[in-house]
Amino acid sequence: MLLQQLINGLTLGAVYALIALGYTMVYGILELINFAHGEIYMVGAYMTIISLSLLTATGLTAKSLILSLCIVMILTMMSCAAYGLTLERVAYRPLRSAPRLAPLISAIGMSIFLQNYVMLTQGSADKVFPHILPAGGLSLGNTSLTYLQIFIMTTSMFLMISLHAFIRKTRLGKAMRATAQDKKMASLVGINIDNVIMATFIIGSVLAAVAGFMVAMYYGLVNFYMGYVAGIKAFTAAVLGGIGNIQGAVLGGILLGVLESLGAAYISSEYKDAFAFIVLILILIFKPNGLLGERVPEKV
Repeated sequence: MLLQQLINGLTLGAVYALIALGYTMVYGILELINFAHGEIYMVGAYMTIISLSLLTATGLTAKSLILSLCIVMILTMMSCAAYGLTLERVAYRPLRSAPRLAPLISAIGMSIFLQNYVMLTQGSADKVFPHILPAGGLSLGNTSLTYLQIFIMTTSMFLMISLHAFIRKTRLGKAMRATAQDKKMASLVGINIDNVIMATFIIGSVLAAVAGFMVAMYYGLVNFYMGYVAGIKAFTAAVLGGIGNIQGAVLGGILLGVLESLGAAYISSEYKDAFAFIVLILILIFKPNGLLGERVPEKV
C-alpha cells in the first residue's frame, strides 16, 4: 500500500514539477508570479484532446497510435508556446517598469480571462480523453506501475535534466542566468533582455504543455478550471523548493506530490487539495526561502 502511494505520488509530483519550473523561471528573471501559468497547462490539456480528435478524424490514429501521440504533443507544445509568448507581450511587457502590484493584477486578470475564454469556446462540460492507450504495466504483489506512469516519470525526468543542461551549458541559458542576477548589467554586456524573457516564457509554457498532455492521458478528463488548482499547487511546489531555483522546483514538486498522495491515502481523500495549502502556510512561516532557496539582499 505504501509503495503504491509512493508511485502515485511520484507520478503526480513529476507533473507538479514541470508546471513549477515555469513559475520559478519567470520569477527568477522578472520577480513576477505568473498566476496565468496554470491556465497554460489547462490549455495544453485541451489542445491534447482537440488535436487527437482531429487526427482520429483523419484516420491517422488507427494507423499509428505512437506517431499520432507524437504529433499531438508537438502541436500542444507549439500552441502553448504561442499562448505563453502572447501573455508576455500583451500582459507583462507593457508593465515591466510599473510597480510590482500592477503585473501581479495583470497576471490574475489573464488567468480569469483564459478560464472564461476556454469555457466559452469549448463549453463548461468536461472533455474526455478517449481510451486508446494500451493497458498493462509492471506488478509486484499488490503494487502496480502502469506503462503510462513509467512514461510520465521518465519523460518528466528527461525534460528536467535537459532543462538543467540547457541553463548550464548553452549560450541562451547563460544569458538567462545573467539576466536573473542583474538585468541592467546583462543589457550592458550585450544581452538582449527582451529575447531572454520571451525565451523564458516559451520554455515554461512548453513544459506546462507537456504536463497538460500527460494529465489528459492519465486522468482522462479535462475542464476549464483545472489550471487554477494545479497552478496553485505548482506555485506551492516552487515555494517549497525555493522559488527562483530550478532544482528546488523539481524537489518541491516531487515532495508535494508524494505528500498529497500519502495524505489522501492515510488521512482523507476529501481534503487532498488542502494539503498543498497547509504545506504552503508552513513553509512561509518556518522557511520562507524554501528548502533550497538562499536568502538574498533586496534589490534597490
